[in-house]
Amino acid sequence: MSDVSFRVQGMTCASCVRRVEKALDNVPGVHKSTVNLSTNKATIDINPDETNVEILLAAVKDAGYPAVSETVDYGVMGMTCASCVGRVERALSKLPGVLDAQVNLSMERASITFLPDVTSAVELRATIADAGYTPQLLDDNAGDDPEQAARVAEFKSLRFDVIFAASFTIPLFTIAMIKFYAPVEEVMLSIMSLEGWIWVEFLLAAPVQFWAGKRFYVSGWAEIKHFSPGMSSLVMLGTSAAFIYSLLALFVPEIFPAGAANSYFEAAGVIITLILLGRLLESAAKGRTSEAIKKLMQLQSKTATVIRGGVEMELPIDDVIVGDVIQVKPGESVPVDGVITEGSSFIDEAMITGEPIPVEKSIGAEVVGSTINKTGAFQFKATRIGKDTVLSRIIKMVEDAQSSKPEIQKIADRIAGVFVPVVIVFATLTFAVWLIFGPDPALSFAFVTAVSVLLIACPCAMGLATPTAIMVGTGKGAELGVLFRKGTALEQLAKIDTVIMDKTGTLTLGRPTLTDFIVTEDFSSDEAEVLGLVAAAESKSEHPIADAIVKGAKDKGIEVLGVDAFEAEPGFGIEAMVAGRKVNVGADRYMKKLGIELGDTENKASALAEQAKSPLYAAVDGKLAAVVAVADPLKDGSKEAVAALHKLGLSVAMLTGDNAKTAKAIAGQVGIDKVLAEVLPDQKAAEVAGQQQSGGNVAFVGDGINDAPALAQADVGIAIGTGTDIAIEAADVILMSGDLRGIVNAAGLSRQTLKTIKMNFFWAYAYNVALIPLAAGAFYPLLGVLLNPMLAAGAMSISSLFVVTNSLRLKGFKAPLETAVVSKGNGNTEILQTA
Repeated sequence: MSDVSFRVQGMTCASCVRRVEKALDNVPGVHKSTVNLSTNKATIDINPDETNVEILLAAVKDAGYPAVSETVDYGVMGMTCASCVGRVERALSKLPGVLDAQVNLSMERASITFLPDVTSAVELRATIADAGYTPQLLDDNAGDDPEQAARVAEFKSLRFDVIFAASFTIPLFTIAMIKFYAPVEEVMLSIMSLEGWIWVEFLLAAPVQFWAGKRFYVSGWAEIKHFSPGMSSLVMLGTSAAFIYSLLALFVPEIFPAGAANSYFEAAGVIITLILLGRLLESAAKGRTSEAIKKLMQLQSKTATVIRGGVEMELPIDDVIVGDVIQVKPGESVPVDGVITEGSSFIDEAMITGEPIPVEKSIGAEVVGSTINKTGAFQFKATRIGKDTVLSRIIKMVEDAQSSKPEIQKIADRIAGVFVPVVIVFATLTFAVWLIFGPDPALSFAFVTAVSVLLIACPCAMGLATPTAIMVGTGKGAELGVLFRKGTALEQLAKIDTVIMDKTGTLTLGRPTLTDFIVTEDFSSDEAEVLGLVAAAESKSEHPIADAIVKGAKDKGIEVLGVDAFEAEPGFGIEAMVAGRKVNVGADRYMKKLGIELGDTENKASALAEQAKSPLYAAVDGKLAAVVAVADPLKDGSKEAVAALHKLGLSVAMLTGDNAKTAKAIAGQVGIDKVLAEVLPDQKAAEVAGQQQSGGNVAFVGDGINDAPALAQADVGIAIGTGTDIAIEAADVILMSGDLRGIVNAAGLSRQTLKTIKMNFFWAYAYNVALIPLAAGAFYPLLGVLLNPMLAAGAMSISSLFVVTNSLRLKGFKAPLETAVVSKGNGNTEILQTA
C-alpha cells in the first residue's frame, strides 16, 4: 500500500466530504480514503498495482470536485529534435502527480501541470536533468503555495459573485417589499401595473439565479447524480422552487388556487446572495485557520550563499545539494540543515524550540534551516535539504495532523451522510402536510415551509466543526513547541487519565553530570587543584562517569593537565601520574584495597547514593582527598510538570530499567508516587498494556529507541524531541524543546480543543434541531409564526461562520507553563540532531 494526497476544490460541507470519500472508496485498489473539509485535502491509501493518481482524480472530478493543480514553465536547454521532445515529455509524464506535460522544441520550453501534494518543482527539474537536458525556471510564480493561490482565487470569485448578486438583489428586494406599502403603491402603479413590476422582479432575479447561483447548480447536480445530496442540492432545490413557482405564477396564474399565485423572486435572489455572502465570510475565516502552515512556509529561505570551487555564489534554495558549503552572515537565515565547519555565532531557534534566547553555536554544532543567525558569521556543510530538513518535516507533521480525522469527526460524517436525504424527505412531508391540512392558500403555505426546511438544514456547520478546531489547535501547538503528528492525538490526549514516563532522557537529562565534589579537611584549601588532578586522571578513562568529571572541571574553568602515566583496574578504579603526583579514583573497595581510610566520608557517600547519585573517592599521593558524586540530573521543569499533571487530575507513574533504589530516589525528587523499576526494554510495552487493561487511558512519554514499542502501545505516545528518530516516528505527540512542561501545555491545549469541537457540534446540531421545526411551521398554529426562507438562508450562513470563528478562539490559548530548552555543553540544542 502507498499514500496519495492532493487538494480538492469546491467542497463546502460534510456532505461534500462524504461524497468525495464515497467516490474514492469505490475506486478498485483504494483501501481507505480520508477527506478534510478545512484543509480541502484528500489522503488515500491505495494499492499501486490496481489504481493510480489519474484514476483517483477522475473519480473526484466526476463527483464534481476538481483537484488543486499547479502549472509551471521551464526552459529546457539542449533539445535538438522531436525525439528530444518526446523523451522529456515521457520522462515527465511518468512522474507521479504530473497531469500534463507539453514540450515545445522551437521555444525550448516545457509547460507542466502537476499536483503539488504528490510531486514537487524540485523533482520536475531533476527529472528533466536525468533525461539529459538542462532545466531553467521561467515562471516567476512557481513555488508559490498552490493551496493559498486556490484560496485566493476562490475568495476573489466569491467576492465578485456577491457584488454581482447584491447589485441585482438590492433593487429586487426593495421593489418587492415596498410595492404593497400604501403611500408608495399608488406612485408605483402610476408608473407600471403590478404585473409589470413582477416582470421587473423576474428580470432582476434571473441573473442572480442563473449566473451568481450557477455554482449551486453545478455542484448540486453532481451531488444528485451520485445519489449523495448535500448543501448545494438543498440551495439548488430551494431557490429553484421559489423561482419556478414565481415564474409559473407570472405566466400561468390560472393553474393556482385562489390567492396562491404569489411571487417569490425576491426570496430566491436574497437567499442566493445571503448564502454567497456567508460563503465569502466563511472563506476569509477558513483561510485564517491554516496560518500556522503559512507562517512556517514563510520561514523557508529562498536563496543560499554557496561556496563551490572557492567561488561564492547566490543560488536558489532548490539548487543546494547535500555537501555544499554555505556562508551565513549576521542577520541572515540559515538556508538548510547542516554542521558548522568554520566560525561561530548565536542563533535564534525560536521557530523550532519556542525558546526565545539565542543558542551558541560553534564548529561541529548542528544548525537548522530557517533559524536566524544573530551575531557572528560562519560556514556550514549542508546535511539535509528539501523535504528532509527539520522545518519541512515539521510542516509535514502539522499538515498530516490537520488532515487526519478524529473519531468524533467520523461520527459526524456518518450523521451528515444521512442527514441531508432525511431533510429532503422531511421537507417533502412538510409540503404535503401543509398542502392537505393548511389554511388557504394552502399551496403558498406548503411552498414557504418546504423551502425554509431545505435551507435551514444545510450541514455546513457540522462539516466544519472538527477540522477547523483541529487546524487551529495543531497550529497553536506548533507555536508552543508541541507537534501533534496526528489530529486524533488532540482528541485522545484530552481523555487520558494516566501518564507513564521513562526516566533516563525524559525526566532526567540522560547524561552523567558532576553534581558534588567534597574535599577532605587536609585538602580544603586546594579544591580547584584537586579537581584538576582528578579530571586529568579521568581524561584517560573511557567510562561515562569520567567524561562527566572532565566536563565538570572544564565548566569551572579549570585546566585539565596532561597525564604522564595511566593504569585502570577494572571493577575498582584508576591510577595516574599527573604533574608528578599520584592520583587514584575509584569505589570504596578500591580505597580500602589501597589501604586508605575513609572515615566519616562514608556517611557522606551514603547520603549521596540515597539521592540517586553515584559516589566515588579520590586520593592524592596516598591520602583521601575528595568524595566525588556523578548523577543524571533532573531536567529543568520536571518537578513542576509532574505537579501540574497532578493538578489536572492525572495519575503519574515512572517506568525505568534502572534499579529500584535509584528509581525511587528520582521519583521522590519529582513527586511521582508509582514506580515501575528494573523493567527490561521489551517489557515496557507490556507494562503500558497492563495499565490499559486496568481501564486507564494511558499516555507514555519517552525518548529512546527502546521506548518505541511503549510509545506505539500507549493511547497517546509522547516523544521527547531531543530523543531518537525512532522514538519520534513512533509517537503521536512530540515535545520539541525536550521540556516535560510541554506535556502540561499539550494536555491543556487538547482539552481546550476538544471542548471547542463539542461546542461547535452543540451549536451546529442545536441550531438544526431548534430551527427545523420552526421552518416547518410547527409553531404557526399556536403563535401564527412562519420562518421566511430568506431568514432561513441567513441563519444557515451565520451558523457556519460561528463555528469557524469559535475555532479561531484557540489561537488565543495561553500555555499553562513556560518551557525551556535542553542543550548540550557545546551550545548545540539536542533536537537538531534528531528532529
